[in-house]
Amino acid sequence: MPPFLDVYHRLLDAFGPQHWWPGNSPFEVMVGAILVQNTAWKNVERAISNLREGGLLAPQPLYELPENELCELIRPAGYYRLKAGRLRNLLRLIVEEYNGDSMALLDSNAQTLREKLLSVKGIGPETADSILLYAAGKPSFVIDTYTHRVLIRHGWIGDDADYYQMKDLFELGLPQDVALYNEYHALLVRVGHLYCRRTPRCTDCPLRGMLPDGAL
Repeated sequence: MPPFLDVYHRLLDAFGPQHWWPGNSPFEVMVGAILVQNTAWKNVERAISNLREGGLLAPQPLYELPENELCELIRPAGYYRLKAGRLRNLLRLIVEEYNGDSMALLDSNAQTLREKLLSVKGIGPETADSILLYAAGKPSFVIDTYTHRVLIRHGWIGDDADYYQMKDLFELGLPQDVALYNEYHALLVRVGHLYCRRTPRCTDCPLRGMLPDGAL
């Protein structure tokens, strides 16, 4: 088992608390989890600001908004037509099955919530786990590109490991703690953004001492 708590403390000592996830409500976090797919958070902030200014950050008004208007409002997030469709798919679930009450969906038990989210076209495991962790406050570890890269480069998984194998590694190697999962994921994004990039910058990375022999 990889030394996950050691990794966590090295990153926390290096970067400090990250204060994730930005969002004024659980529903806003759900929207952000879809809009952040394949883009930087700064672009999502602009799109969410447009929705907030229009008084649209609630399921029913957003569901009733014509798709072309939604596209224009979320344009800053990129892939706006695709994301508008995905967002509307989620809104359809909330409005038609939960009477527009996003908290009724989020209050479902973790397994039911995850299954419901994964049944929505355009929501995959990473987005579903982001919603479970950051919007619903349930201990579900999020695996993203940065996490995969850190695991591969330190020799903690094989090249053929899938999303669920990586997720299980963390969840079996750590206490089931929402705050820990939240902070850990944010720290992995930070180290991935700064150091564990496509072209790695290992020299000053706080995880340098954990690389396999000969990796540098």
